[in-house]
Amino acid sequence: MRLYLPYLGVFVLGVVSAASVSREYPYEKLTKRNSSTAGNNLQVDLGYEIYAGVANTITKVNSFKGIRFAAPPFGSLRWQAPQAPVTNRSSVLAANAFPAQCPQSPLATGTEITPTVAASLYSTEDCLFLNVYAPANASNLPVLVWIHGGGYGEGNGQQDLTAIINANNNSFIGVSIQYRLGAFGFISSDEVFKNGVVNAGLLDQQFALQWVQTYINLFGGDPTKVTVSGESAGGGSVMLHTMAYGGSQGTSLFKNAIAASPYLPFQYGYKDWAPTQSYYAFADQAGCSATAAYAGRNSSIFQCLSQKDTKVLQAASFNVSASGLFGTWGFLPVTDGVFIQQLPSQQLLQKQVNGVNFLSGNNANEGSVFVPSGINTEQDLVNWLEDTFPMFTNNDIAKILLYYPSSNLTDNPNDPKYATLGYQGATAINESQLATGQQQRADDIYAETTFVCPSYWLAEAFSDKSRSSYKYQYSVPIATHGADVSGYFGPANPTQSSDFEYAFMKIWGNFITKDNPSISSEIANGVSSNQSQQTNPASAWPPFNIYAPYQLNLNETGGVPFALPEGAGNATVFLGPGLKNDFTLVNAYSWEGGRGYRCDFWRSMGVSMPA
Repeated sequence: MRLYLPYLGVFVLGVVSAASVSREYPYEKLTKRNSSTAGNNLQVDLGYEIYAGVANTITKVNSFKGIRFAAPPFGSLRWQAPQAPVTNRSSVLAANAFPAQCPQSPLATGTEITPTVAASLYSTEDCLFLNVYAPANASNLPVLVWIHGGGYGEGNGQQDLTAIINANNNSFIGVSIQYRLGAFGFISSDEVFKNGVVNAGLLDQQFALQWVQTYINLFGGDPTKVTVSGESAGGGSVMLHTMAYGGSQGTSLFKNAIAASPYLPFQYGYKDWAPTQSYYAFADQAGCSATAAYAGRNSSIFQCLSQKDTKVLQAASFNVSASGLFGTWGFLPVTDGVFIQQLPSQQLLQKQVNGVNFLSGNNANEGSVFVPSGINTEQDLVNWLEDTFPMFTNNDIAKILLYYPSSNLTDNPNDPKYATLGYQGATAINESQLATGQQQRADDIYAETTFVCPSYWLAEAFSDKSRSSYKYQYSVPIATHGADVSGYFGPANPTQSSDFEYAFMKIWGNFITKDNPSISSEIANGVSSNQSQQTNPASAWPPFNIYAPYQLNLNETGGVPFALPEGAGNATVFLGPGLKNDFTLVNAYSWEGGRGYRCDFWRSMGVSMPA
């Protein structure tokens, strides 16, 4: 087994075969180098490679796209911890285009592909690159690192961070990263653990964070003022980095963290039945079953897989992930006892975390995308619960029904659908703009277990004397999973006014630069408001505490109603003109009929889930 200790700045990874190639980061030499971007110089010498960025005279933000931060993770490096790049100083590399994305594995759909079809979707394994957005003449600026979402199986690092930097007066630097996905980043079994590493995708992210610590000063960034952020699986990744190595890393890689809709699927042990079965299914799809492996004179399934063509492995990863239970991905982070030592529900309760300040968010309707339709009766709901939580007993299912009460046991398709107020009247347990009754009951259960409650647990974990946390909910109709991203990165979608977008960007920006997301009342109310000077709760955002569990509800009023077509949700949204910001401070525990208490219930079930 190879040892990986990135939190010490040391990578004990064994010796690479090519003796003439250097794979060590020259930390001491490069951390003392003066910034190469000073005076708007677009050429940056990283020691191992030299890159030339691109200036934008309008935004005043220089971009450096496609910077390699790790060696290509194939051949002998497939399913191994990331290693430093090969030194290549023969020419200056143009950093003017996004790199190829990592091989993708989809959300479960039941549709499989052949290796031939997979070839048309082919992405190279040589995908460990990042992109830097640095204001011209940057010097000692805070840094935002963005980790993309996609269920640990999809997505890429092509998020443009220019707009949020501009909205905050070019006061910080942005970095977007890529990491191995699907089976390439998250296969797990005892055999993988013994011959390589599990959670390879998370180790890629840590390696990128270490790269930021070593090199961001060359772009005008301050490595002591890093905020790591992400949405969905990116937010889940942020959560796991706050937990990394038992929370022993402190502020060595980041000071602040932002998790939007942090994705927490079942987190099994690395050699448990579920991830091991996915490993065997993947091997079978790739032609590396135990029989095939030995027939091909390979000593193990792992060795057989290590020698397979990327296209074959991509098809296998795609098919295993696509064939799972609706709304799931096939390859996910596991508890490995090293990088991830505990279940999030349990470690966060003990407040064993890295970093100092946390901004935690969730959306009003997180679950609808991931729950199958047709849940019309309570028996339908019970059947879905038994499929979704196969480890639960009948008593456990009964508890869930008690915590999620419903007075309407059989749904009427003509029942009105509308957004709940959150603090009174109907709650998200039974009502939303997308569903009512039993279907909404299932949607809310999935939302809270998978995205919402982790956001609560994170806010609680950072609420003590030495740390601070802030919490919000994005509620602009219809506030489905992922709808918030355009609010803080732009361009705003039609339901988000320019006032809302600017306020949301400033919330993130102030947290990045000032450790506090509070914004002025004028910005919070918006220039279109006739009461722009009226005190807004966003101007004095209180830290989240158990004794005062407040969150900011980010919504809008007014606008022109617009009915979405059935395929797009069959709901009413509101467009401009006339949209006005509506930010209110609410009790997160009593919110939506006691959501905080339900999250306490799910934490008590965490070990059984496991999550």
